[in-house]
Amino acid sequence: MAVLSKQWDARYFQMAFQVIFLCYGLAFLHWSADWINYLCFILAGLLLQWICDCIIAKRFFVPPLGDRGGRGKSTLISCLSLCLLLKTNHWDVCVFAAAVTVMGKYLFRYKGKHIFNPSALGIAAAVYFTGDAWISPGQWGSNMVLFFGIICLGFIVVTRVQKLDVSLAFFVTFAALLFARQILYLGWPMDFFIQSISTGSLLLFSFFMISDPKTTPDHPAARIIWAMCIAGIAFYLTTFKFINGAPIWVLVFAQSVVPLLDYLFKAKRFEWMPPSSRNEFGTGSKGVLSTSHNKLNQLYKQNSFN
Repeated sequence: MAVLSKQWDARYFQMAFQVIFLCYGLAFLHWSADWINYLCFILAGLLLQWICDCIIAKRFFVPPLGDRGGRGKSTLISCLSLCLLLKTNHWDVCVFAAAVTVMGKYLFRYKGKHIFNPSALGIAAAVYFTGDAWISPGQWGSNMVLFFGIICLGFIVVTRVQKLDVSLAFFVTFAALLFARQILYLGWPMDFFIQSISTGSLLLFSFFMISDPKTTPDHPAARIIWAMCIAGIAFYLTTFKFINGAPIWVLVFAQSVVPLLDYLFKAKRFEWMPPSSRNEFGTGSKGVLSTSHNKLNQLYKQNSFN
């Protein structure tokens, strides 16, 4: 039953889909396999996460199990995002990006909630401070197989964490602005518009980065307005200022106002809950399977006394 309960954690879905995207890029998009960089991202991130957890728990040389490994899963997701989106020719830049990704969760916090999306902060810091890293949207190309693949898999992830609203608010707003400029104003062919919205980097950002439940506003209305503003600014910077990876840069700056939005718009904070407490078919005290098991035990005890 413990194995079954793990299947319902959205983080397992996200990790599996990120590995699928990475394999797709290597096998079908003919990426150069930067295995050293991938190992540096993942090993440096997980090692630093382990060290931070040991220091906080004061259990040196013993891996703490805090959040039942939840922090380790979140760190692995962030490191896989670095593998997919950040490019560099230097292993030390990979270590730096992974370090910023992990340490940002501990250094920039407000009322127990980290402010910045870890992977977005790591990417922005590596590009800005090292000068030897870059974001490469062109590596994804644009085709309908990739478009529908990321859309379908992204829907699974964001619906599991109930953050579909922020993904759709960003993507629909960004696509609408592109449509208004390219089709209605400039009169370009529809192919240009389809190519613009089907790039892998934009889709991954929409469904796997901006939808991070720990760094988005808690209130649904605030989330939607916040995501639409990010889309509008990112559209302007991409279209008129030609800034590469504009959505990631805007996201990093926009997340600094999330504490203010949480203060103005009160709502229940998202927490990674055990799957059994979210699913009516779970194994927790409120799950149907657990209830049935308890009833069977009661009947067995009654019959044994009779």
